Amino acid sequence: MTGSRTTGPNDDAALPAEVDVVVVGAGAAGMTAALAAADRGLDTVLLEKSEWFGGSTARSGGGVWIPGNYALREAGEADDPELSKTYLDSIVGDVVPKVRRDTYIDRGPEVLDFLRDHTPLRFTWVPEYADYHPEAPGGRPRGRSCEPVPLDARCIGDELDRLHPQYTKAPANMIVTQADFRKISLGLRTLRGPVTMVKVAVRRIISGLLGRKMFAMGNAIAIGLRKGLIDAGVPVHYGADLQDLLVEDGRVVGVTVVRDGATHAVRARRGVVLGSGGFERNLALREEHQPRPTSTEWTTGSENNTGGGILAGVAAGAATDLMDDSWWGPTIPLPRGPWFCLAERNLPGSIIVNQGGERFMNEALPYVEAVHEIYRGQATGVGHVPSWMIIDQRYRNRYLFAGLGPRQPFPGRWYKHGAVRKAATIEALAAEIDVPPHALRATVDRFNGFARSGVDEDFHRGESAYDQYYSDPTVKPNPSLHAIDQGPFYAVKIVPGDLGTKGGLLTDERARVLRADGTPITGLYAAGNVSAAVMGRTYAGPGATIGPALTFGYLAVEDIAAAADRPIAEKETA
Repeated sequence: MTGSRTTGPNDDAALPAEVDVVVVGAGAAGMTAALAAADRGLDTVLLEKSEWFGGSTARSGGGVWIPGNYALREAGEADDPELSKTYLDSIVGDVVPKVRRDTYIDRGPEVLDFLRDHTPLRFTWVPEYADYHPEAPGGRPRGRSCEPVPLDARCIGDELDRLHPQYTKAPANMIVTQADFRKISLGLRTLRGPVTMVKVAVRRIISGLLGRKMFAMGNAIAIGLRKGLIDAGVPVHYGADLQDLLVEDGRVVGVTVVRDGATHAVRARRGVVLGSGGFERNLALREEHQPRPTSTEWTTGSENNTGGGILAGVAAGAATDLMDDSWWGPTIPLPRGPWFCLAERNLPGSIIVNQGGERFMNEALPYVEAVHEIYRGQATGVGHVPSWMIIDQRYRNRYLFAGLGPRQPFPGRWYKHGAVRKAATIEALAAEIDVPPHALRATVDRFNGFARSGVDEDFHRGESAYDQYYSDPTVKPNPSLHAIDQGPFYAVKIVPGDLGTKGGLLTDERARVLRADGTPITGLYAAGNVSAAVMGRTYAGPGATIGPALTFGYLAVEDIAAAADRPIAEKETA
Protein backbone atom coordinates (compact mmCIF):
# COMPACT_ATOMS: atom_id res chain seq x y z
CA MET A 1 0.00 0.00 0.00
CA THR A 2 1.18 3.50 -0.69
CA GLY A 3 0.59 6.93 0.67
CA SER A 4 2.24 9.61 2.70
CA ARG A 5 2.84 8.89 6.37
CA THR A 6 4.72 10.47 9.22
CA THR A 7 8.14 8.96 9.74
CA GLY A 8 8.15 6.38 12.51
CA PRO A 9 10.64 6.43 15.38
CA ASN A 10 12.93 3.82 13.86
CA ASP A 11 12.51 4.41 10.13
CA ASP A 12 15.92 5.98 9.65
CA ALA A 13 17.84 3.93 12.20
CA ALA A 14 20.24 1.29 10.97
CA LEU A 15 19.32 -2.30 11.73
CA PRO A 16 21.36 -3.72 14.62
CA ALA A 17 23.99 -6.30 13.81
CA GLU A 18 23.21 -8.42 16.88
CA VAL A 19 20.68 -8.50 19.72
CA ASP A 20 19.47 -11.03 22.26
CA VAL A 21 16.08 -11.61 20.65
CA VAL A 22 14.86 -10.95 17.12
CA VAL A 23 11.09 -10.81 16.71
CA VAL A 24 9.60 -10.91 13.22
CA GLY A 25 6.15 -9.39 12.71
CA ALA A 26 4.37 -6.53 14.46
CA GLY A 27 1.04 -8.25 15.00
CA ALA A 28 -0.41 -9.45 18.30
CA ALA A 29 2.03 -12.35 18.67
CA GLY A 30 5.15 -10.43 17.70
CA MET A 31 4.44 -7.32 19.75
CA THR A 32 3.59 -9.41 22.83
CA ALA A 33 6.80 -11.41 22.43
CA ALA A 34 8.90 -8.26 22.03
CA LEU A 35 7.29 -6.67 25.07
CA ALA A 36 7.86 -9.79 27.17
CA ALA A 37 11.50 -9.97 26.06
CA ALA A 38 12.12 -6.34 26.99
CA ASP A 39 10.51 -6.92 30.38
CA ARG A 40 13.05 -9.69 31.02
CA GLY A 41 15.91 -7.35 30.24
CA LEU A 42 16.69 -8.89 26.85
CA ASP A 43 18.04 -6.66 24.09
CA THR A 44 15.25 -6.97 21.53
CA VAL A 45 14.40 -5.75 18.05
CA LEU A 46 11.12 -6.12 16.18
CA LEU A 47 11.28 -6.37 12.37
CA GLU A 48 8.12 -5.72 10.38
CA LYS A 49 7.79 -6.45 6.68
CA SER A 50 5.19 -3.79 5.96
CA GLU A 51 4.85 -0.09 6.71
CA TRP A 52 2.28 -0.84 9.40
CA PHE A 53 1.95 -2.30 12.87
CA GLY A 54 -0.99 -4.41 14.01
CA GLY A 55 -1.25 -6.99 11.24
CA SER A 56 -4.53 -8.88 10.94
CA THR A 57 -5.25 -8.17 14.62
CA ALA A 58 -5.74 -4.49 13.82
CA ARG A 59 -8.31 -5.49 11.19
CA SER A 60 -10.23 -7.80 13.52
CA GLY A 61 -13.11 -7.54 15.95
CA GLY A 62 -10.57 -7.70 18.75
CA GLY A 63 -12.11 -10.59 20.68
CA VAL A 64 -9.84 -12.57 23.01
CA TRP A 65 -10.83 -16.08 24.09
CA ILE A 66 -8.76 -16.83 27.19
CA PRO A 67 -10.84 -18.59 29.85
CA GLY A 68 -10.42 -17.49 33.47
CA ASN A 69 -8.80 -14.12 32.74
CA TYR A 70 -9.16 -11.08 35.02
CA ALA A 71 -11.90 -9.51 32.90
CA LEU A 72 -14.06 -12.59 33.31
CA ARG A 73 -13.29 -12.76 37.02
CA GLU A 74 -14.28 -9.12 37.48
CA ALA A 75 -17.57 -9.83 35.71
CA GLY A 76 -18.18 -12.94 37.81
CA GLU A 77 -17.91 -15.09 34.66
CA ALA A 78 -14.71 -17.06 35.24
CA ASP A 79 -15.27 -20.81 35.46
CA ASP A 80 -13.27 -23.88 36.45
CA PRO A 81 -10.21 -24.24 34.15
CA GLU A 82 -10.94 -27.96 33.97
CA LEU A 83 -14.21 -27.17 32.18
CA SER A 84 -12.30 -25.15 29.60
CA LYS A 85 -9.88 -28.04 29.12
CA THR A 86 -12.80 -30.44 28.75
CA TYR A 87 -14.22 -28.13 26.11
CA LEU A 88 -11.02 -28.06 24.05
CA ASP A 89 -10.67 -31.82 24.53
CA SER A 90 -14.14 -32.27 23.07
CA ILE A 91 -13.92 -29.94 20.07
CA VAL A 92 -10.19 -30.04 19.19
CA GLY A 93 -9.26 -33.57 20.24
CA ASP A 94 -5.96 -35.17 19.37
CA VAL A 95 -5.43 -32.94 16.33
CA VAL A 96 -3.36 -30.88 18.80
CA PRO A 97 -1.44 -32.49 21.72
CA LYS A 98 -3.26 -32.15 25.03
CA VAL A 99 -0.23 -30.63 26.76
CA ARG A 100 -0.32 -27.72 24.34
CA ARG A 101 -4.07 -27.20 24.77
CA ASP A 102 -3.82 -27.41 28.54
CA THR A 103 -0.87 -25.01 28.66
CA TYR A 104 -2.93 -22.47 26.79
CA ILE A 105 -5.72 -22.69 29.35
CA ASP A 106 -3.34 -22.68 32.33
CA ARG A 107 -1.13 -19.79 31.22
CA GLY A 108 -3.42 -17.56 29.17
CA PRO A 109 -4.80 -15.54 32.12
CA GLU A 110 -1.24 -14.70 33.20
CA VAL A 111 -0.61 -13.16 29.79
CA LEU A 112 -3.56 -10.81 30.06
CA ASP A 113 -2.34 -9.86 33.54
CA PHE A 114 1.05 -9.06 32.02
CA LEU A 115 -0.50 -6.88 29.32
CA ARG A 116 -2.63 -5.07 31.91
CA ASP A 117 0.54 -4.27 33.86
CA HIS A 118 2.72 -3.25 30.91
CA THR A 119 0.35 -1.56 28.45
CA PRO A 120 -2.74 0.70 28.59
CA LEU A 121 -4.84 -2.26 27.40
CA ARG A 122 -7.80 -3.24 29.53
CA PHE A 123 -10.26 -5.98 28.68
CA THR A 124 -13.91 -6.49 29.52
CA TRP A 125 -16.29 -9.42 29.14
CA VAL A 126 -18.49 -9.51 26.02
CA PRO A 127 -21.85 -10.31 27.65
CA GLU A 128 -23.31 -13.66 26.64
CA TYR A 129 -21.28 -14.04 23.43
CA ALA A 130 -21.51 -17.82 23.48
CA ASP A 131 -18.66 -20.20 22.87
CA TYR A 132 -18.93 -21.40 19.29
CA HIS A 133 -19.85 -24.93 20.43
CA PRO A 134 -21.69 -24.15 23.67
CA GLU A 135 -23.51 -27.49 23.83
CA ALA A 136 -20.25 -29.49 23.64
CA PRO A 137 -18.86 -30.88 26.91
CA GLY A 138 -17.40 -27.93 28.82
CA GLY A 139 -18.93 -25.39 26.43
CA ARG A 140 -20.34 -22.20 27.87
CA PRO A 141 -23.54 -20.58 26.53
CA ARG A 142 -22.68 -17.31 28.32
CA GLY A 143 -19.30 -17.28 26.65
CA ARG A 144 -15.67 -16.77 27.65
CA SER A 145 -14.77 -13.94 25.30
CA CYS A 146 -13.54 -10.48 26.24
CA GLU A 147 -12.66 -7.41 24.21
CA PRO A 148 -10.51 -4.31 24.73
CA VAL A 149 -11.89 -1.23 26.38
CA PRO A 150 -11.74 1.61 23.79
CA LEU A 151 -8.36 3.32 23.85
CA ASP A 152 -7.23 6.88 23.15
CA ALA A 153 -4.60 6.62 20.42
CA ARG A 154 -3.00 9.93 21.33
CA CYS A 155 -0.84 7.82 23.62
CA ILE A 156 1.29 6.74 20.64
CA GLY A 157 1.55 10.14 18.97
CA ASP A 158 2.49 10.17 15.30
CA GLU A 159 2.96 6.41 15.36
CA LEU A 160 -0.82 6.24 14.88
CA ASP A 161 -0.10 6.92 11.21
CA ARG A 162 1.43 3.44 11.16
CA LEU A 163 -1.70 1.62 12.37
CA HIS A 164 -2.61 -1.08 9.86
CA PRO A 165 -5.50 0.03 7.61
CA GLN A 166 -8.80 -1.32 8.79
CA TYR A 167 -10.92 -4.03 7.21
CA THR A 168 -13.83 -1.59 6.96
CA LYS A 169 -13.78 2.17 7.30
CA ALA A 170 -14.31 3.26 10.90
CA PRO A 171 -12.93 6.73 11.64
CA ALA A 172 -11.39 7.65 14.96
CA ASN A 173 -13.98 8.15 17.72
CA MET A 174 -16.62 6.02 15.92
CA ILE A 175 -16.49 3.51 18.76
CA VAL A 176 -18.50 0.34 18.15
CA THR A 177 -17.61 -2.56 20.41
CA GLN A 178 -18.52 -6.17 19.81
CA ALA A 179 -21.23 -5.84 22.42
CA ASP A 180 -22.59 -2.78 20.57
CA PHE A 181 -22.53 -4.50 17.18
CA ARG A 182 -24.92 -7.22 18.34
CA LYS A 183 -27.53 -4.60 19.23
CA ILE A 184 -26.98 -2.39 16.19
CA SER A 185 -27.27 -5.31 13.75
CA LEU A 186 -30.97 -5.58 14.69
CA GLY A 187 -31.68 -2.10 13.37
CA LEU A 188 -34.89 -0.76 14.93
CA ARG A 189 -36.26 -4.17 15.92
CA THR A 190 -35.49 -3.60 19.60
CA LEU A 191 -35.09 -0.46 21.67
CA ARG A 192 -31.47 -1.41 22.33
CA GLY A 193 -30.58 -0.87 18.66
CA PRO A 194 -31.42 2.85 18.34
CA VAL A 195 -30.31 3.53 21.93
CA THR A 196 -26.91 2.03 21.14
CA MET A 197 -26.67 4.01 17.90
CA VAL A 198 -27.34 7.21 19.85
CA LYS A 199 -24.72 6.27 22.43
CA VAL A 200 -22.16 5.68 19.67
CA ALA A 201 -22.94 9.07 18.15
CA VAL A 202 -22.77 10.86 21.50
CA ARG A 203 -19.47 9.19 22.38
CA ARG A 204 -18.03 10.32 19.07
CA ILE A 205 -19.14 13.92 19.60
CA ILE A 206 -17.76 14.04 23.13
CA SER A 207 -14.45 12.47 22.12
CA GLY A 208 -14.12 14.94 19.27
CA LEU A 209 -14.78 17.90 21.52
CA LEU A 210 -12.16 16.64 23.97
CA GLY A 211 -9.63 16.08 21.21
CA ARG A 212 -9.47 12.34 21.76
CA LYS A 213 -8.73 9.73 19.11
CA MET A 214 -10.62 6.73 20.41
CA PHE A 215 -10.33 3.25 18.89
CA ALA A 216 -11.96 -0.07 19.76
CA MET A 217 -11.82 -3.74 18.75
CA GLY A 218 -8.61 -4.96 17.12
CA ASN A 219 -7.34 -1.42 16.66
CA ALA A 220 -7.31 -0.94 20.43
CA ILE A 221 -5.25 -4.11 20.93
CA ALA A 222 -2.71 -3.04 18.33
CA ILE A 223 -2.43 0.50 19.72
CA GLY A 224 -2.11 -0.74 23.30
CA LEU A 225 0.67 -3.17 22.42
CA ARG A 226 2.48 -0.53 20.38
CA LYS A 227 2.34 1.84 23.34
CA GLY A 228 3.86 -0.87 25.52
CA LEU A 229 6.76 -1.24 23.10
CA ILE A 230 7.34 2.51 23.00
CA ASP A 231 7.46 2.68 26.78
CA ALA A 232 9.78 -0.34 26.93
CA GLY A 233 12.14 1.17 24.35
CA VAL A 234 11.84 -1.70 21.88
CA PRO A 235 12.86 -0.54 18.39
CA VAL A 236 10.45 -1.41 15.58
CA HIS A 237 11.90 -1.37 12.07
CA TYR A 238 9.39 -1.25 9.22
CA GLY A 239 9.99 -2.38 5.66
CA ALA A 240 12.22 -5.27 6.82
CA ASP A 241 11.14 -8.29 4.77
CA LEU A 242 12.27 -11.65 6.13
CA GLN A 243 14.23 -13.69 3.57
CA ASP A 244 15.95 -16.48 5.51
CA LEU A 245 16.86 -17.72 8.94
CA LEU A 246 20.53 -17.89 9.83
CA VAL A 247 21.32 -21.47 10.89
CA GLU A 248 24.63 -22.63 12.36
CA ASP A 249 25.20 -26.18 13.58
CA GLY A 250 21.45 -26.81 13.58
CA ARG A 251 20.69 -23.73 15.67
CA VAL A 252 18.88 -20.61 14.47
CA VAL A 253 21.13 -17.65 15.23
CA GLY A 254 19.43 -14.81 13.40
CA VAL A 255 17.65 -13.65 10.27
CA THR A 256 18.34 -12.01 6.96
CA VAL A 257 15.94 -9.32 5.76
CA VAL A 258 15.69 -7.06 2.77
CA ARG A 259 15.18 -3.40 3.57
CA ASP A 260 15.31 -0.57 1.04
CA GLY A 261 16.64 -3.00 -1.53
CA ALA A 262 19.61 -4.08 0.59
CA THR A 263 20.07 -7.39 2.41
CA HIS A 264 20.86 -7.23 6.12
CA ALA A 265 21.76 -9.91 8.64
CA VAL A 266 20.58 -9.50 12.23
CA ARG A 267 22.00 -12.06 14.62
CA ALA A 268 20.18 -13.28 17.72
CA ARG A 269 22.20 -14.38 20.73
CA ARG A 270 19.22 -15.99 22.44
CA GLY A 271 16.49 -16.70 19.92
CA VAL A 272 14.23 -15.73 17.03
CA VAL A 273 10.46 -15.45 17.46
CA LEU A 274 8.36 -15.59 14.31
CA GLY A 275 5.04 -13.74 14.52
CA SER A 276 4.80 -12.98 10.83
CA GLY A 277 1.27 -14.18 10.07
CA GLY A 278 -0.17 -16.78 7.75
CA PHE A 279 -0.12 -17.26 3.98
CA GLU A 280 -3.61 -16.11 3.02
CA ARG A 281 -2.24 -13.68 0.42
CA ASN A 282 -0.01 -16.26 -1.29
CA LEU A 283 -2.01 -17.85 -4.10
CA ALA A 284 0.64 -20.45 -4.92
CA LEU A 285 0.67 -21.76 -1.34
CA ARG A 286 -3.12 -21.69 -1.18
CA GLU A 287 -3.41 -23.69 -4.37
CA GLU A 288 -0.78 -26.15 -3.17
CA HIS A 289 -2.30 -26.81 0.24
CA GLN A 290 -5.91 -25.66 0.46
CA PRO A 291 -9.21 -26.91 -0.98
CA ARG A 292 -10.26 -25.63 -4.37
CA PRO A 293 -11.49 -23.23 -5.49
CA THR A 294 -9.51 -20.71 -3.51
CA SER A 295 -8.56 -17.07 -3.91
CA THR A 296 -6.48 -14.37 -2.28
CA GLU A 297 -9.37 -12.01 -3.04
CA TRP A 298 -11.68 -13.69 -0.51
CA THR A 299 -9.60 -13.14 2.61
CA THR A 300 -9.78 -10.24 5.05
CA GLY A 301 -6.30 -11.01 6.41
CA SER A 302 -3.49 -8.51 6.05
CA GLU A 303 -2.30 -8.12 2.48
CA ASN A 304 1.27 -8.63 3.69
CA ASN A 305 0.65 -12.18 4.94
CA THR A 306 2.30 -14.18 2.18
CA GLY A 307 3.84 -16.92 4.31
CA GLY A 308 7.44 -15.69 4.47
CA GLY A 309 7.93 -16.91 8.02
CA ILE A 310 6.51 -20.33 7.21
CA LEU A 311 8.75 -20.73 4.16
CA ALA A 312 11.82 -19.62 6.13
CA GLY A 313 10.99 -22.07 8.90
CA VAL A 314 10.55 -24.96 6.47
CA ALA A 315 13.89 -24.13 4.86
CA ALA A 316 15.44 -24.40 8.33
CA GLY A 317 14.00 -27.88 8.81
CA ALA A 318 10.63 -27.17 10.44
CA ALA A 319 7.57 -29.37 10.08
CA THR A 320 4.15 -27.90 9.29
CA ASP A 321 0.58 -28.84 10.12
CA LEU A 322 -2.99 -27.80 9.23
CA MET A 323 -1.86 -26.15 6.01
CA ASP A 324 -5.15 -27.15 4.37
CA ASP A 325 -7.23 -25.22 6.90
CA SER A 326 -8.03 -21.57 7.68
CA TRP A 327 -9.98 -19.35 10.01
CA TRP A 328 -12.78 -19.67 7.51
CA GLY A 329 -15.93 -17.61 7.17
CA PRO A 330 -18.68 -17.33 4.54
CA THR A 331 -17.83 -14.13 2.69
CA ILE A 332 -19.57 -11.76 0.29
CA PRO A 333 -17.23 -10.68 -2.56
CA LEU A 334 -18.08 -6.99 -2.80
CA PRO A 335 -16.49 -4.63 -5.33
CA ARG A 336 -14.29 -2.90 -2.75
CA GLY A 337 -13.23 -6.09 -1.03
CA PRO A 338 -14.67 -9.09 0.80
CA TRP A 339 -17.26 -8.76 3.55
CA PHE A 340 -16.94 -11.38 6.30
CA CYS A 341 -20.53 -12.56 6.74
CA LEU A 342 -21.28 -12.84 10.47
CA ALA A 343 -24.61 -11.67 11.91
CA GLU A 344 -26.25 -11.68 8.47
CA ARG A 345 -26.40 -15.50 8.48
CA ASN A 346 -27.97 -15.79 11.94
CA LEU A 347 -30.72 -13.23 11.48
CA PRO A 348 -34.13 -14.72 10.64
CA GLY A 349 -35.43 -14.60 7.11
CA SER A 350 -32.33 -15.85 5.30
CA ILE A 351 -31.06 -19.15 3.96
CA ILE A 352 -27.99 -20.25 2.00
CA VAL A 353 -28.38 -22.57 -0.98
CA ASN A 354 -25.98 -24.37 -3.30
CA GLN A 355 -26.08 -24.36 -7.09
CA GLY A 356 -28.74 -27.04 -6.94
CA GLY A 357 -31.00 -24.58 -5.14
CA GLU A 358 -30.92 -26.56 -1.90
CA ARG A 359 -29.93 -25.77 1.68
CA PHE A 360 -26.98 -27.85 2.90
CA MET A 361 -26.24 -26.63 6.42
CA ASN A 362 -27.42 -24.67 9.42
CA GLU A 363 -26.66 -21.21 8.08
CA ALA A 364 -25.97 -19.91 11.60
CA LEU A 365 -23.10 -22.31 12.19
CA PRO A 366 -19.84 -20.88 13.57
CA TYR A 367 -18.03 -19.45 10.57
CA VAL A 368 -15.19 -22.01 10.40
CA GLU A 369 -17.67 -24.87 10.45
CA ALA A 370 -19.88 -23.18 7.84
CA VAL A 371 -17.06 -23.08 5.28
CA HIS A 372 -16.11 -26.65 6.13
CA GLU A 373 -19.66 -27.50 5.04
CA ILE A 374 -19.28 -25.46 1.85
CA TYR A 375 -16.12 -27.30 0.85
CA ARG A 376 -17.51 -30.67 1.96
CA GLY A 377 -20.46 -30.10 -0.35
CA GLN A 378 -18.23 -28.86 -3.17
CA ALA A 379 -16.41 -32.19 -3.06
CA THR A 380 -19.65 -34.08 -3.77
CA GLY A 381 -19.90 -32.60 -7.25
CA VAL A 382 -22.85 -30.26 -6.58
CA GLY A 383 -21.51 -26.74 -6.87
CA HIS A 384 -21.24 -24.96 -3.54
CA VAL A 385 -18.81 -22.23 -4.63
CA PRO A 386 -20.38 -19.83 -4.99
CA SER A 387 -23.38 -20.41 -2.79
CA TRP A 388 -26.21 -17.91 -2.51
CA MET A 389 -27.86 -16.27 0.50
CA ILE A 390 -31.56 -15.86 -0.20
CA ILE A 391 -33.40 -13.02 1.58
CA ASP A 392 -36.55 -11.00 1.02
CA GLN A 393 -37.54 -7.36 1.30
CA ARG A 394 -38.78 -7.82 4.86
CA TYR A 395 -35.30 -8.90 5.92
CA ARG A 396 -33.75 -5.86 4.20
CA ASN A 397 -36.27 -3.55 5.85
CA ARG A 398 -35.39 -4.86 9.30
CA TYR A 399 -31.67 -5.47 9.61
CA LEU A 400 -28.21 -4.13 8.90
CA PHE A 401 -26.55 -5.98 6.04
CA ALA A 402 -22.87 -5.78 5.11
CA GLY A 403 -22.65 -2.29 6.57
CA LEU A 404 -25.90 -1.04 4.99
CA GLY A 405 -28.71 0.24 7.18
CA PRO A 406 -32.24 -1.21 7.14
CA ARG A 407 -34.20 -0.24 3.99
CA GLN A 408 -31.02 1.13 2.40
CA PRO A 409 -30.94 -0.18 -1.19
CA PHE A 410 -28.07 -2.33 -2.33
CA PRO A 411 -25.64 -0.13 -4.31
CA GLY A 412 -25.81 -0.43 -8.05
CA ARG A 413 -22.15 -1.41 -8.19
CA TRP A 414 -22.96 -4.53 -6.12
CA TYR A 415 -25.36 -5.68 -8.82
CA LYS A 416 -22.90 -4.79 -11.57
CA HIS A 417 -20.18 -6.75 -9.77
CA GLY A 418 -22.45 -9.80 -9.58
CA ALA A 419 -22.47 -9.91 -5.77
CA VAL A 420 -26.25 -9.38 -5.59
CA ARG A 421 -29.17 -10.43 -7.79
CA LYS A 422 -32.80 -9.30 -7.47
CA ALA A 423 -36.14 -10.57 -8.78
CA ALA A 424 -39.86 -10.22 -8.14
CA THR A 425 -40.40 -13.94 -7.51
CA ILE A 426 -38.42 -16.89 -6.17
CA GLU A 427 -38.60 -18.58 -9.58
CA ALA A 428 -37.27 -15.50 -11.36
CA LEU A 429 -34.50 -15.20 -8.76
CA ALA A 430 -33.53 -18.82 -9.45
CA ALA A 431 -33.10 -17.95 -13.11
CA GLU A 432 -30.91 -15.00 -12.14
CA ILE A 433 -28.48 -17.25 -10.24
CA ASP A 434 -28.82 -20.25 -12.58
CA VAL A 435 -30.31 -22.74 -10.12
CA PRO A 436 -33.33 -24.99 -10.81
CA PRO A 437 -36.46 -22.89 -10.16
CA HIS A 438 -38.52 -25.81 -8.86
CA ALA A 439 -35.73 -26.76 -6.43
CA LEU A 440 -35.35 -23.25 -5.03
CA ARG A 441 -39.11 -22.90 -4.66
CA ALA A 442 -39.32 -26.23 -2.83
CA THR A 443 -36.41 -25.23 -0.56
CA VAL A 444 -37.97 -21.90 0.37
CA ASP A 445 -41.40 -23.46 0.95
CA ARG A 446 -39.94 -26.13 3.22
CA PHE A 447 -37.93 -23.55 5.16
CA ASN A 448 -40.99 -21.33 5.55
CA GLY A 449 -42.77 -24.27 7.14
CA PHE A 450 -39.91 -24.61 9.63
CA ALA A 451 -40.17 -20.88 10.38
CA ARG A 452 -43.84 -21.25 11.23
CA SER A 453 -43.29 -24.28 13.46
CA GLY A 454 -40.07 -22.93 14.97
CA VAL A 455 -38.21 -26.18 14.31
CA ASP A 456 -35.62 -26.60 11.55
CA GLU A 457 -36.09 -30.31 10.95
CA ASP A 458 -33.24 -30.46 8.45
CA PHE A 459 -30.36 -28.61 10.15
CA HIS A 460 -31.58 -27.56 13.64
CA ARG A 461 -30.93 -23.86 13.11
CA GLY A 462 -31.69 -21.77 16.15
CA GLU A 463 -31.27 -24.55 18.69
CA SER A 464 -27.72 -23.65 19.76
CA ALA A 465 -27.06 -20.75 22.09
CA TYR A 466 -24.53 -19.56 19.52
CA ASP A 467 -27.20 -19.48 16.78
CA GLN A 468 -29.30 -17.24 19.00
CA TYR A 469 -26.59 -14.67 19.80
CA TYR A 470 -27.04 -12.78 16.51
CA SER A 471 -30.72 -13.64 16.14
CA ASP A 472 -33.83 -11.49 16.58
CA PRO A 473 -35.47 -11.97 20.01
CA THR A 474 -38.71 -10.41 18.74
CA VAL A 475 -39.25 -13.29 16.31
CA LYS A 476 -41.21 -16.24 17.68
CA PRO A 477 -41.12 -19.16 18.17
CA ASN A 478 -37.53 -19.43 16.87
CA PRO A 479 -35.49 -16.18 16.83
CA SER A 480 -33.28 -17.47 14.01
CA LEU A 481 -36.12 -18.49 11.65
CA HIS A 482 -38.59 -16.39 9.67
CA ALA A 483 -40.46 -17.02 6.45
CA ILE A 484 -39.01 -15.69 3.20
CA ASP A 485 -42.16 -14.54 1.41
CA GLN A 486 -42.18 -10.78 0.89
CA GLY A 487 -40.88 -9.77 -2.53
CA PRO A 488 -38.79 -8.58 -4.11
CA PHE A 489 -36.25 -11.28 -3.35
CA TYR A 490 -32.47 -11.08 -3.30
CA ALA A 491 -29.63 -13.53 -3.79
CA VAL A 492 -26.27 -12.56 -2.33
CA LYS A 493 -23.15 -14.40 -3.49
CA ILE A 494 -21.29 -16.37 -0.80
CA VAL A 495 -17.71 -17.64 -1.20
CA PRO A 496 -15.38 -19.48 1.23
CA GLY A 497 -13.41 -16.57 2.66
CA ASP A 498 -11.29 -16.36 5.78
CA LEU A 499 -9.74 -14.19 8.45
CA GLY A 500 -6.37 -15.80 7.74
CA THR A 501 -4.85 -19.24 7.39
CA LYS A 502 -4.45 -21.46 10.46
CA GLY A 503 -1.78 -23.84 9.17
CA GLY A 504 1.89 -23.20 9.73
CA LEU A 505 5.01 -24.25 11.59
CA LEU A 506 4.53 -27.07 14.07
CA THR A 507 5.21 -25.89 17.63
CA ASP A 508 5.02 -27.28 21.15
CA GLU A 509 3.62 -25.89 24.40
CA ARG A 510 6.69 -23.62 24.75
CA ALA A 511 6.16 -22.22 21.23
CA ARG A 512 9.35 -23.94 20.07
CA VAL A 513 9.35 -24.82 16.38
CA LEU A 514 9.59 -28.57 15.80
CA ARG A 515 11.10 -30.81 13.16
CA ALA A 516 9.13 -33.71 11.69
CA ASP A 517 10.66 -36.04 14.29
CA GLY A 518 9.32 -33.87 17.11
CA THR A 519 12.65 -32.39 18.20
CA PRO A 520 12.85 -28.59 18.60
CA ILE A 521 14.94 -26.40 16.35
CA THR A 522 17.12 -24.64 18.90
CA GLY A 523 16.66 -20.90 18.90
CA LEU A 524 13.47 -20.83 16.81
CA TYR A 525 9.97 -20.01 18.11
CA ALA A 526 6.66 -19.16 16.47
CA ALA A 527 3.28 -17.80 17.56
CA GLY A 528 0.14 -16.56 15.86
CA ASN A 529 -0.87 -17.64 12.36
CA VAL A 530 2.70 -18.44 11.31
CA SER A 531 2.27 -21.49 13.56
CA ALA A 532 -0.23 -24.35 13.33
CA ALA A 533 -3.27 -23.40 15.42
CA VAL A 534 -3.76 -24.73 18.95
CA MET A 535 -7.46 -24.77 18.03
CA GLY A 536 -6.86 -27.49 15.46
CA ARG A 537 -9.57 -27.64 12.82
CA THR A 538 -12.18 -25.78 14.80
CA TYR A 539 -12.75 -22.52 16.67
CA ALA A 540 -13.51 -22.37 20.38
CA GLY A 541 -15.12 -18.95 20.52
CA PRO A 542 -14.76 -15.25 19.68
CA GLY A 543 -11.08 -14.40 19.91
CA ALA A 544 -9.65 -17.90 19.62
CA THR A 545 -7.11 -16.55 17.11
CA ILE A 546 -5.83 -13.54 19.05
CA GLY A 547 -5.84 -15.31 22.44
CA PRO A 548 -3.30 -17.96 21.37
CA ALA A 549 -1.20 -15.35 19.54
CA LEU A 550 -0.81 -13.34 22.73
CA THR A 551 -0.23 -16.40 24.90
CA PHE A 552 2.34 -18.26 22.85
CA GLY A 553 4.22 -15.07 21.95
CA TYR A 554 4.65 -14.57 25.70
CA LEU A 555 5.57 -18.22 26.36
CA ALA A 556 8.16 -18.20 23.58
CA VAL A 557 10.11 -15.53 25.40
CA GLU A 558 9.73 -17.31 28.71
CA ASP A 559 11.47 -20.32 27.17
CA ILE A 560 14.16 -18.16 25.58
CA ALA A 561 14.92 -16.65 28.97
CA ALA A 562 14.93 -20.06 30.67
CA ALA A 563 17.06 -21.71 27.97
CA ALA A 564 20.21 -19.97 29.18
CA ASP A 565 19.86 -21.78 32.50
CA ARG A 566 19.30 -25.25 31.03
CA PRO A 567 22.11 -27.76 30.36
CA ILE A 568 23.23 -27.99 26.73
CA ALA A 569 21.85 -31.51 26.28
CA GLU A 570 18.41 -30.44 27.47
CA LYS A 571 18.45 -27.43 25.16
CA GLU A 572 18.88 -29.71 22.18
CA THR A 573 16.42 -32.45 23.11
CA ALA A 574 13.90 -31.14 25.66
